[in-house]
Amino acid sequence: MARKEETGEFRLDVPLDASGIEDFKPEQPVKVVARDGDGKLQSQTVQLNAKGQGSASFKFAGDLGAVQVFVGPHDATDEEIQGLQTITFSVSRRNWLDKLELRLQPVRISPYYWYWWLRWCRTFVIRGRVLCPDGSPVVGANVCAFDVDWWWWWLTNQQVGCDTTDATGSFEIKFRWCCGWWPWWWLKLRRWQFEPALADRILPVLQVDPTLPRLAKPAPQPSLQLFDTLLGDRGSRIRNPGPAIDPAVLPSLRDKLLQRLPRAPELERLRVWPWWPWQPWWDCTPDIIFRVTQNCGGNNVVIVNEGFFDARWNIPTSLDVTLTALDPACCTRRDPDPVGNCLDIVDICGIDPVNVGGNLSAPATPAGYANPNLIAAYGDRPFAGGVTIHGRFGTLATADYYELEYFNEDPAVNDWEPAPPNTVAGFTRSFYGPALPAGAIDTHYVPFPVTLINGHYVIESRQHFEANNGAGTWEIVALGSRWWHAERDTLLTILTENTIFSEGTFKFRIRSWQRVGNNLVVPQILPHCGTNPAQDNHIVLRTDNRYVGGGPVDTHGKPCGAVHFCTTEPDTNIIDVKIVHADTTETAVASCGTVQINDTDKLRIDFLAQDTDGHLADYTLRLTYGENEYVDLVWTGSPGELLATEPSASLVALAAAQIGPEYGNADPTRSARNQGATSPTWAGGSYRFEVLAKKAFPKTCCYQLDLTANKRNIVSCSTYFWNQSQLSFLVNV
Repeated sequence: MARKEETGEFRLDVPLDASGIEDFKPEQPVKVVARDGDGKLQSQTVQLNAKGQGSASFKFAGDLGAVQVFVGPHDATDEEIQGLQTITFSVSRRNWLDKLELRLQPVRISPYYWYWWLRWCRTFVIRGRVLCPDGSPVVGANVCAFDVDWWWWWLTNQQVGCDTTDATGSFEIKFRWCCGWWPWWWLKLRRWQFEPALADRILPVLQVDPTLPRLAKPAPQPSLQLFDTLLGDRGSRIRNPGPAIDPAVLPSLRDKLLQRLPRAPELERLRVWPWWPWQPWWDCTPDIIFRVTQNCGGNNVVIVNEGFFDARWNIPTSLDVTLTALDPACCTRRDPDPVGNCLDIVDICGIDPVNVGGNLSAPATPAGYANPNLIAAYGDRPFAGGVTIHGRFGTLATADYYELEYFNEDPAVNDWEPAPPNTVAGFTRSFYGPALPAGAIDTHYVPFPVTLINGHYVIESRQHFEANNGAGTWEIVALGSRWWHAERDTLLTILTENTIFSEGTFKFRIRSWQRVGNNLVVPQILPHCGTNPAQDNHIVLRTDNRYVGGGPVDTHGKPCGAVHFCTTEPDTNIIDVKIVHADTTETAVASCGTVQINDTDKLRIDFLAQDTDGHLADYTLRLTYGENEYVDLVWTGSPGELLATEPSASLVALAAAQIGPEYGNADPTRSARNQGATSPTWAGGSYRFEVLAKKAFPKTCCYQLDLTANKRNIVSCSTYFWNQSQLSFLVNV
């Protein structure tokens, strides 16, 4: 026989014997992994015979050191099997002597391991859909599932798999899940973070016992050291606590903590250690949460982000879920285009036209206002900024391109005219599917700009684009289909700020065209879909933009800039603040000044909250002080507002038709509409608020008085105009 020094090649035979298992059936193979002294792995899958016997063989080259052998479930990877609490042993160098071949005694597989291996590594399948709240599918979203574990108030997530939603919003995540790990192996693969939701449950339990010491601010990573603080002198110090979890000390530490901490049934139910035993390395059924992202509008946004309290505990091997995406998800709407040669104007800034005065089936007045005649702070709302119109052409409409026309109700301009340049904006649609004309499946973007053709500023219709780009692939549940993500039904945006549409009541309509070559032909004013007799499409809008000056002071001589805007739409001004004493003398409260108050003093604030165009929504007064503390003087909807709760508080008009402080409110004492304001106008004015000073100033501190006024506009489809004035001073109580 050749000497090993001559060949440098060794052979190791590992016989296996499962004959001791009662009623043995060779229904599963066995994996054997060998790791040499250099850490190199070899593996073999062995199918045992009917007697429960089989063998694995390995060859090693070079200077052989100790060989580590692992025997375990066949569906564990070579890396995983090293971390499982399964059969393992070492073959030292001295076992070889001068031999090149070594056959070990048969490795006995006990019933314990044989039946454990059936479930140590199993395949789980999660199937589901991602839907928007209205039930429309979310296409092309990346869905990732995580196993979640927690210890005390720290949380760890392990990603188990991901998939991308298809045309129906469906996904499938298939993954293997193993248990029976060595604790050190399981812990080294985990990354931890502090979980406030768990701390919010644990801290109140600790506060039940006043003898328990207060804990320091939670560290971002797990540490055993904080339990020394909880145990104090009642238990020995944790030896070598270090920064991480040490499984060796957890059982004894848990016993000590349970003797010291209050009982907590809720934490036991939530399986929070130490109230619940913790051995996650033996967890054979994962606890799953989801995180879903989507490329929407050019940004990768999170649309589902589940946390600890969303966990699905101990899932079955087959799980079905429905995930609801929140804003800003791009939903794939399945609303079919209307039937006929018509135009369906779906909404104005997301508002159904029936809720905008003067439009089809809407109240006639006030014309162009959203929420017409609604008794609320934000009833009778004019538009400002960019006003986006959504709509769909009918299935028989020959509308290749379209343009916006307007009608000014000024008698001097008494006909429809094309909207001037720079008053209409195009947009960008996105779709999910193969690139055009063919390519990778992803989210793609298509601009629909305003284009000058034959003297007309027009936009290409979605239907014309679909017919000329990937025809037959749009929005069908089939392989290779394309689905509009964002702006599917957008028609255009009317630019009202700094244009001829800046302020007034206007009618708008869509004129459609067919395109032949480079020419626009056959102009049409399509009717509203579903009208009988047919009525030409149009919408009515009331606009009210505002002008903001450059400062440095406003019309009252007050500084303006980042806090206060130089505008009268709306306008705010803290006119005068005084402390009125019992003997009727007054002390002025100046900016950065100091005043002394006593139990009989009154606080008097004269202020202006006004909108010169008559579209004031509401105004509020608040005092802020200390660290995140405040007192609401006049604050709509606040349960602690002094105007509503304090008998000494009063609000009167100095130069105003109605007090408000809201345009409309169910409580007539707070509603300008109930006090004589006529829809849609409330301008506000100047007011005086008084209250016992000690009610406004609870303690000696620096205070800041905030006056805020809001306008009712819908600005660029989302926000509104507002203005604010502030005054800071010191009060000695």
